[in-house]
Amino acid sequence: MRQTIAPRVRMFVLLLLAVTGALLAGAGPASAHAALTGSDPAQGVVVDKAPRQVTLTFSETVSLSDDSLRVLDPKGTRVDDGRPGNVSGTSYAVRLHSGLPDGTYTVTYQVVSADSHPVAGAYTFSIGAPSETSVSVSVREAGGGVVGWLYGFGRYASYAGFIVLTGAAAFVLACWQRGTGVRAVQRLVVSGWVTITAATLFLLLLRGSYTGSGKLGEVFDLELLGQVLQTKTGAALVSRLMLLAAAALFIAVLFGAYDKREAEEKRDLTFGLAIGGTVVATGIAASWAMAEHASTGIQPGLAMPVDILHLLAAAGWLGGLTALLVALYRAPAERPVEAAAVHRFSQVAFGSVVALVATGVYQSWRQLGSWSAFTDTRYGQLLLAKIALVALLVGIAWISRRWTARLADPAAKGAATRSGAPKKQHAPAAASTGSEKPAASAGGGKRAASAGGVKRAASAGGGKQDTQRSAQLARQRAAVESARQKRLRDGDPNRFGLRRSVLAEAGVAVVLLAVTTALTSTEPGRTEQDAAKAAAAASASSSSSASSASGALTLDMTFDTGGTDGKGVVSVDLNPARVGANEMHVYVTRPNGRAFDVPEVKVAFTLEAKDIGPLPVVPDHITTGHWSANGVQIPLAGEWEIAVTVRTSDVDQVTVSKNAQIG
Repeated sequence: MRQTIAPRVRMFVLLLLAVTGALLAGAGPASAHAALTGSDPAQGVVVDKAPRQVTLTFSETVSLSDDSLRVLDPKGTRVDDGRPGNVSGTSYAVRLHSGLPDGTYTVTYQVVSADSHPVAGAYTFSIGAPSETSVSVSVREAGGGVVGWLYGFGRYASYAGFIVLTGAAAFVLACWQRGTGVRAVQRLVVSGWVTITAATLFLLLLRGSYTGSGKLGEVFDLELLGQVLQTKTGAALVSRLMLLAAAALFIAVLFGAYDKREAEEKRDLTFGLAIGGTVVATGIAASWAMAEHASTGIQPGLAMPVDILHLLAAAGWLGGLTALLVALYRAPAERPVEAAAVHRFSQVAFGSVVALVATGVYQSWRQLGSWSAFTDTRYGQLLLAKIALVALLVGIAWISRRWTARLADPAAKGAATRSGAPKKQHAPAAASTGSEKPAASAGGGKRAASAGGVKRAASAGGGKQDTQRSAQLARQRAAVESARQKRLRDGDPNRFGLRRSVLAEAGVAVVLLAVTTALTSTEPGRTEQDAAKAAAAASASSSSSASSASGALTLDMTFDTGGTDGKGVVSVDLNPARVGANEMHVYVTRPNGRAFDVPEVKVAFTLEAKDIGPLPVVPDHITTGHWSANGVQIPLAGEWEIAVTVRTSDVDQVTVSKNAQIG
């Protein structure tokens, strides 16, 4: 009875952990990874006259649709032209109708960040004077609701499927090639493939609603699906499906032609499968790296290969661990997991952990940027939880390595055999062997008669029944022998300890996977802190602009292009020199102060502290020595470098610059 209940309890615990992990992954809507860092007009500001457009600046590039930026009047009527577009860098604008009356206007936005996550929000500004408005600024949180929860669950399932598929297949191919014939291991690998394939299709259908209205009824909207296929994330999901088709062929060969070959014949095929499997697994991992965190931000060219390596290392460790757990509990007696296979996996797991630590350190630096982000941001707090879980998992793995060493030690195995239950198994066999002789002498006549009867029956046509009975007896003996070997194997305390420690590892790994999935849908700490600083700077700029009507800036820079008549002075006037739209005038004069009509003047703005720019501006020629540009956008407050390029002839030009505080 105890042997029947124990497996059920273990399966229940694993199921409970899996459900808990899924709930953790889907709890709460996904936070967006692009943050609003500036706006013109700014939040809460009161402008004297109606602006021609509303401009929003984000921390990274975003994708727009016709309804991404909306401006509503006090009655809730839309007053924009419905054609938002990119104006420069990470700034996006939508033009407003002319002749807007005074009152409070609401700006709502819902865009998709470069790392595939939706971001939404709203704020108000006023023309002339504030007024009552019927528009609520509390908009639906992007990625929330039922669709957001389902999308989070699909992400968790896709990661889990990839880890099981890749890690279990690698475990069989690299550590335990006899496992290709074990039905439980085959089912595990196939279930991993089915899970990631179904989850990818699920995410593809949900994507349009997830980044849009959030309505469950739009999941099967074919027009919306067509729009998704044209996005970076849609292309990544389709690529993943194509690679999963190749993975299906890999599985068929691994558990088909490869399993049927002899050990010597497997060498060449092992190499081919290893190369092909690595290519397919790397491609599937790249479908995440090319569409999410690693594809945007700083150093994307290095971050994407590191992210791929991180995913592959996690799959090799956690997926192989899952396969080892299944093999320890479900492998038949005639194909037990050898100590050598466990030892090989221990080496693979160690290498995977080293790769995970190295790539994890780089990813942490890239996504956080400062020590304070560990405790001040949600991303940092989740990362601390992940680090603690990895440390716990490594500790349990160290215990598993000790059990592995004992299992491989002949002296320990001999001691376990002498101290275990196998001695009891020989007593009935010995008694049975000793009693066979009296039985034979006592019943010899009967058996002789029976043998004679069998011969006569066979000669009379009963040979078929006798053959069936012999086959049945052979199967019974084989079943009894298999059960005996399983009892002997399970009675080994070293193997029992290994099974328990591996089970504990698998339980922690499920929770670790949930935390990792939550990390991929959480705004990086670096972005969160930068957005907070930008918002504070914008708020301060808005307050200062409200208290003082003007903050015009004038810069004078001498230049010398080196050619004939190439000296002069260029002056840049920026009004009101604040975040948002500015009016710029450029004047070029000779050293004696007279207007100098040069062939070309260009201006560029760079904010090195935030790695923004250069933002080029080409002013219009107004009159002799005078150029002008309206609506020059300054996205953030800070110490800006203003560089002016002056060309005095076809070949003579020079660039001069000065720094100035704007905003």
